[in-house]
Amino acid sequence: MAKEIKVTMEKAIEKNINISSAIAEDENHAARIDAKDIKVWYEDFMAIKGITMKIKPNTVTAFIGPSGCGKSTFLRLFNRMNDYVDGFKMEGKIKLQGNNIYGKKVLVEELRKEIGMVFQKPNPFPKSIFENVAYGLKIQGIKDKKFINARVEKALKQADLWDEVKDNLKKSALALSGGQQQRLCIARTLAVEPSIILMDEPTSALDPISTAKIEDLIFELKEKYTIIIVTHNMQQASRISDYTAFFYLGELIEYDKTKTIFTKPSKKQTENYITGRFG
Repeated sequence: MAKEIKVTMEKAIEKNINISSAIAEDENHAARIDAKDIKVWYEDFMAIKGITMKIKPNTVTAFIGPSGCGKSTFLRLFNRMNDYVDGFKMEGKIKLQGNNIYGKKVLVEELRKEIGMVFQKPNPFPKSIFENVAYGLKIQGIKDKKFINARVEKALKQADLWDEVKDNLKKSALALSGGQQQRLCIARTLAVEPSIILMDEPTSALDPISTAKIEDLIFELKEKYTIIIVTHNMQQASRISDYTAFFYLGELIEYDKTKTIFTKPSKKQTENYITGRFG
């Protein structure tokens, strides 16, 4: 499976075609990430200090740590969102299925179709529910209405939103509740069938009921996708993740199975943070 994805990605890069479409036939879209000796600067400030990490497919990995420790910066390296930040500089390699995503041949817009992003606050477009989910497909040039309709329905079902909105698809997405808007944004990400989903504190602005729905959804989605989530909520990290990475001052202090991190961490700093003694 991994070999097949690697081959299709290499062909996609060489032929300048849609990476997501090349992989779309596979039922399991999950991919692995290998980051080696990553260093990041913003002008003279060193934000990431030599981090090496391997993220397995079909897992949920939580990034935890105090504010300003580098976890969101590291997360956004995977879909190259830091490229837009003035003074950004990176050293090291990040590979998706063995392909260096910072290589010269990589088409960044194609890469971002393969690595979806869900932000802290829901950010639906001022369009209908249907158009929000169909947006990514249409900008890819897909015009087949039956295909688009089917993909929209599938994504909304995956996001556990279909039953709530199926009779109001022409309704403005802005009229939905905060929790529904966040699930809509997840559906919008899923519609283009990425292999990796990045989530930057996706429930921090939501009520407990909406948070529980998103957490249940994350647990279900890992069957087909690789998910990385930044969270300040220790209970959330322990509930939904398979692996947890603790960041502090731009360094990766500890990275292990979540059960180990929360019951027998090997570093005193990790123990102090998860028990609330600092951070």
